[in-house]
Amino acid sequence: MGCDNADMNKITRIFSKTRRNALSMWLIVACLGLAGLSCPTLAQAPDATESSNTADDAVILEMAQAWRKKDKASLAALLPQASGHVLEPWGAYWELAARLPSASSAEVDAYLQRYAGTYQEDRLRNDWLLQLGQMGDMAAFARYYPAYRMRDDRDVHCYAAQAAPELGLSGAESLALLREGWLARRDSSAACQQAAGALLARRVMDGAEVWRKARQVAESSRPAAIRATATVVAVADAAAAARVPAALGEPAAWLAEESNNSNNSELAVLALTRLAASNPDHAAELLQNGWAQRLDAAQRDWAWGVIGKQAALNLDAAAVRHYAQVSQLQNLPQDQLEWLARAAMRAGDWAQAQRAIQTLPAEVQREPVWSYWLARSLQAGQRQPAQRADAARQLLSSIAGNYGFYEQLALEELQGNIGLPPVPEALTSQEQAQARANAGLQRALYAKALGLTSEANREWNYTTSLHQPSGMNDRELLAAAAIACQQQWWDRCINTSERTKATIDMQQRFPMPYSATITSASSQAGLDAAWVYGLIRQESRFVPSARSGVGAAGLMQVMPGTARLVARKLGIAADSASVQGNVQLGTGYLAMLYEEFGGSAALASAGYNAGPGRPRRWRNGADIEGAIWAENIPFNETRDYVKKVLANSVNYALLLERGRAQSLYTRLGRVAPLPGSENAQTAAANESAQDNNNERESQ
Repeated sequence: MGCDNADMNKITRIFSKTRRNALSMWLIVACLGLAGLSCPTLAQAPDATESSNTADDAVILEMAQAWRKKDKASLAALLPQASGHVLEPWGAYWELAARLPSASSAEVDAYLQRYAGTYQEDRLRNDWLLQLGQMGDMAAFARYYPAYRMRDDRDVHCYAAQAAPELGLSGAESLALLREGWLARRDSSAACQQAAGALLARRVMDGAEVWRKARQVAESSRPAAIRATATVVAVADAAAAARVPAALGEPAAWLAEESNNSNNSELAVLALTRLAASNPDHAAELLQNGWAQRLDAAQRDWAWGVIGKQAALNLDAAAVRHYAQVSQLQNLPQDQLEWLARAAMRAGDWAQAQRAIQTLPAEVQREPVWSYWLARSLQAGQRQPAQRADAARQLLSSIAGNYGFYEQLALEELQGNIGLPPVPEALTSQEQAQARANAGLQRALYAKALGLTSEANREWNYTTSLHQPSGMNDRELLAAAAIACQQQWWDRCINTSERTKATIDMQQRFPMPYSATITSASSQAGLDAAWVYGLIRQESRFVPSARSGVGAAGLMQVMPGTARLVARKLGIAADSASVQGNVQLGTGYLAMLYEEFGGSAALASAGYNAGPGRPRRWRNGADIEGAIWAENIPFNETRDYVKKVLANSVNYALLLERGRAQSLYTRLGRVAPLPGSENAQTAAANESAQDNNNERESQ
């Protein structure tokens, strides 16, 4: 389906107007077939295209700059000129949000009514709820909160917990909101502190919750964590809060000095937590030689749990021994139980791994990672083998699939290979038309064309996942993803398509742009093109302009120093700005890592993300299967990265090799220490601990 001459002439007249805009250009590109999209009719395009009072795009761009500078005067002066523009809701949002602290509820209500149903409406409601929470106006908060759709701001969750009486929520419901907003994050905020104090005063929660949060904050090695911990403790015990700096500033010395004071048990747990982050062996010694007798059972278990976790993060075999001191696994929080499971798997103690996983909350056990490892632990058990095998098969069947690391491993456990899922039915013309007519998607495309990338991404994400309670259904997501793919908006193409649940379009989820460049560079470097594609998908989502906060750039997120190193080695220009140069440098570096790590894609992928020095240390210890090694990577980011890159590689191989069965197990292989490095793990423990602490702070 394409544009007829009348439509084409009409669009050309629009484009030739003085007020040329990005949407007109998009329409022309679509009609010429350059984007591969059937031409939307003018009725499907935003009305602002031909509106007599349509603002020039320059006005919106000026407002965007003024918003970033918080230039309230310029925003107010420009707002009338934005009337009628496709992105008018953004302009109006910027103007009102910039002066929200002094705005009236009438102004807010007028905005919410005028732009009802848009991302900007709910964004302003989010901002207004935060403002009301800060003001302590819980009656007004309760009036606006029920219509809040995004529900993704943790501070709003905390204010909602505080406003429980006004919202008609039970004590249990308010505590659940506080836990979601406060205990689910490592840091603490003023909003959540305020809410915690309110719930403590109402006796909805007790001081134990406050101390648990304090332990979580104290685990950080940042100097600011001492002050943050004291602030948390002050919610329940002002006198104890005054002593937190001494306990956490020099925890080993404090623990030695206070060893005879049994009134300091909670402070002692904080000090042990702080000490364990840098020296778990010393913390274990102090706990074993005195403090264990001065703590109650729950405190003692938690202290041993945090020591065990820190040792596990260092890949120290002592982790399982420390965890063995815990009397009741139920006393451990989720993160400690997860690291117990990982350490036990690494040590080959499948019985302990099973106990740890089965102690996790039920909803966590159902996650693919723990369903898979619970199945594996059941398979390894010696008692009741037939019953265990049936339970393992049920667990594997519940998660097995073509997409996702553990889903693929489960599928391979059950049937021995991984294949392509069925191709979904083609989108109907009606489904395509509905997607093109979606006002939120139109605004997102327009914002992207103007270079407002952040606004475009947020608009698109909201429209596809948050605009309605359950988000778009699978067919709607496929239709939206098709538009993004056809516009070569690859990150939205992928992110939208991978939200589908029952229907998987592999061509959308795993696109292959820049095919000639990537396949040629992969071949020249002696690398599997599927692996390179899988890595690029994880690094940049095929966005050539992607740039990280530390300077990594382009499709393969090449660091400047890496670019120079590889360029010298290969005798080429250190050109990471162009697509061809970036891919050549990135594949060159990946090939260097692949060779260094003896052909291990798992180790080389880890090295690409975290630097080669860390996986050199992480490989020390036992000779273990690649999946266990990957799950024990101490860095959250790198652990997730390696698993996704290798799972991506399997899927790209399926597409490149026309559906030939693939094995993720084969790609993972085994990971063994270098010859003569059996004792290197202990020597590198302190260095590894510091690395782990630094990485955790960045999560």
